Formats: sequence, structure tokens, C-alpha cells
Amino acid sequence: MDLKQGHATKNSMWQELKNAIRGTETDYTQVSLNKAIFLLAVPMILELVMESTFAVADIFFVGKLGSSAVATVGLTETYLFLLYSVAMGLSMAVTAIIARRVGEKNNSEAAISAVQAILLGVIVSIPFSIAGIFFAKDLLILMGADGWVVNEGYGYTQWMLGGNFVILLLFIINAIFRGAGDAAVAMRVLWIANGINIILDPILIFGWGPIPSMGIEGAAIATNIGRGVGVLMQLSILLKGGKHIRVAWSQVQLDIKLMLNMIKTSLGGIAQMLIAMTSWIFLMRILSDIGSEAVAGATISIRIMMFTIMPAWGLSNAAATLVGQNLGANQPERAESTVWKIGFYNMLFLILVSFIFYFFNKELIEIFTLEQNVIAIGAEWLEILSYSFFVYAWWMVSVQAFNGAGDTKTPTYINLVFFWLIQIPLAYYLAIHLDWAQSGVFWAVFFSETSVGLYTLWIFKKGRWKTMKV
Repeated sequence: MDLKQGHATKNSMWQELKNAIRGTETDYTQVSLNKAIFLLAVPMILELVMESTFAVADIFFVGKLGSSAVATVGLTETYLFLLYSVAMGLSMAVTAIIARRVGEKNNSEAAISAVQAILLGVIVSIPFSIAGIFFAKDLLILMGADGWVVNEGYGYTQWMLGGNFVILLLFIINAIFRGAGDAAVAMRVLWIANGINIILDPILIFGWGPIPSMGIEGAAIATNIGRGVGVLMQLSILLKGGKHIRVAWSQVQLDIKLMLNMIKTSLGGIAQMLIAMTSWIFLMRILSDIGSEAVAGATISIRIMMFTIMPAWGLSNAAATLVGQNLGANQPERAESTVWKIGFYNMLFLILVSFIFYFFNKELIEIFTLEQNVIAIGAEWLEILSYSFFVYAWWMVSVQAFNGAGDTKTPTYINLVFFWLIQIPLAYYLAIHLDWAQSGVFWAVFFSETSVGLYTLWIFKKGRWKTMKV
């Protein structure tokens, strides 16, 4: 009997895993919390694992071109972070609004809101494209780039910023699917987009057969092609219909009132991300004064961190969807219980990552470069990051809970204090005034992000986010 029960349990778990990957029509406000978390978190984790795999593969191939090429990627990403902040801020609002409408069983309004989000994304991408195409060299000079980066790497910046609309739309449309509960669709799109990207990277960077070597510019072209295919796939699925959301051609029209509401809801999220991302720009500016090796070491270590913590972000994204849908279904206590469960799972996972960073930091950096100074710098940051990850786990989940509820203002105020008023001045003081160089930047990040994690969790426990209307 026990063997039969064990076999049945194993089959049941395997079936749920297949359901999570394929996507289901499950009502996440009605099933058990563990099942809801599992069905949403699995595809979200796999989606972000693929995203981070691309990030690591990309920097692996670019790393073969030298530290200046890696620095080009790092400095360009400081501007892309501005784009990401807008894309992620919009995505937070989109996820919250779509999740709330789906929780209310108002699928028609959910579809119309999805259309407004896509149109808004296209509008937002235009100024970034203009800046990238016509002012790439000026932007790199502004960030303190060396001669090689400005003269040889500007093509990478042109492609990445000029074609930014595919990046932005990929973010926004996947946020639509996640908010609706179609996390499996978002996962499949990213796997295909990044799979194409990874295949094209070495071909376009180093050349293959009749295809000439394009150097670092080839990496940007590969990204645009992969992301572009992903966006076309998203639009096709959205029009044909996923498990929880479908857009009819009759709904593809501008709705000023809905778009303005979306802009209003997203302002807090955009400001939240702008504050966080621009603080990173200031940190990279400090590191660029120290030298290209410092920028390269930081860039590689950040890519490694992105790769390893993406499962934690996948879990956190599941929290945003479940909070939004359960608030829409008038179940605030269930929404809160979701956050505590996911936070605990997140903490266990990131403690494991901390051990890996602490004991194998040098070996991880050596995968991407043979330059000893770059290895030492990157390894140092991974070690320092390992000290704070158990707190960072709770910060990720609690912030996503606020965002899923539509309360994007609270994390914005928190970020303003901890990232702008604490992190940046402290990094400058330690790195430049006390001459700790890159170590000063790394310890400033450790202090500010540990503090912000503890404070955000304390604010979450007060529960005001449960009263938000979107």
C-alpha cells in the first residue's frame, strides 16, 4: 500500500511538473497555495534561468575579445539599465493590472489593458532609439570610456540602444502573460529568443563560413535578432490566445483613459527602477575612474550573479502574480501567506548560492577571463555579495509583493533613501576619498542592500499594501 501511494505521489508530482511547463487553466486563487506557487514558479524560474544563461554566454564570448570589449558591454548596460528601469516599471504595473482583472474574472478588460501596454512600450522606445543611433560615442565618452571602447565599441551601443524596442516589448508582453497566469508562455518565448541569441553569438562575433567576423557588434546584432523573433512569437500567441488571456483584433485600438491609468500606476514602478538603476550608473562611473579592469571585473561578477539568482527572481515573480490575483479575488490573507512561503523558499536557495560564491568565487570568474587583475576584482565582489544573500532573498519577495499589489510607491521611497542617499555617497567616500578603489564600491553595495532588505521586510509586515486599488 505504501509503495502504491509513493508511486502515485511520484506520478502526481511528475504530472504537475508537466502541467507547469505546458501551462494550465488553473484558477490560482482557488487551489492550494503550494500548488499555485509550484505551477507559477516553475515556468518563471525556467524562463529566467534561460535569460541568465544568455547573459553569461554573451559575456563569455565577448570576454574572448579582451577586457575593453567587456567594459564596452558594461558601460552600454548602464544606459540599458535606464531602459530596463522603464520596461520593468511598466511591467510591474502591467502584471498588477492584468492579475487584478483576471482575479476579478474580467478577461475582456485584461485584454484591452494588454493592448495599451504594448502601444505604450512602442512609444517609450523611440527616444532611446534616437539617442543610441545618433549619439552612441557621446554616451560612451560621458561614462568615461577609454579610446578603444569609444572608437571600436560604439557599434555595439548603437545596435543595443537603437533596437531597444524589441527588448522593451519582450519585457512588457511577458509581464502580460505572467499577470494572467500564463507563465509557461513567457517561459517558452524566452527560451526560443535566447536560444537563437546564444547560437548566433559566436557565429556573428567570430565569423563562420561566409559570415564575416563582426566582433563585439556581432553580439548586439545577435541579441536584436533573438529578441525580435521572441516578440513576433509573443504577438502571435497573444492574438491566438493563451490559457488565460487572448486579444481580439477588435480590441487593438488606443484607449486613452486606460493608457493614462496604466501610466499613473506604472510611474511608481518606473521611478522605483530608475532610482535603483541610476544608482548603478553612478557606481559604474566610479569604477570607470578606477579603470577598465574594475569595470570588467564588476561586469563579469554581475552576470554571474544574474545567472545564479534568477531562480529566486522567478519565485519572486510568482509572488507578484499570486498577490495581485488573490487581492482581486478579495483574499488578502491568502496573498500574505503566499509571500511568507515563497520568501522562506527563496532564502534557502540563496543561502546555497552564498556558499558557492564564498568558496568558488575565483574559479567562477576564471571561466570568463584569464586576466589576473580582472579575476581578483570579480572574485572579491562575489565573496562580498555572499554575505548578504539571505537578507536579499526576503527583499526580492517583499518588493514583488508590493508591486503585485500595485503599491509601487513604497519601494520607490525606500530605494530613494537607500540607493541614492546612502549607497552612492558611501561608495564614493570609500572608493575615492578613503582610496579603497573597487573594494569601497563593493562594501557600499553590501551595506546598503542588506539594510534595504531588512527595512523593506519590516514595512511589508505592516500590511498597508493590502488596501491598494488598481
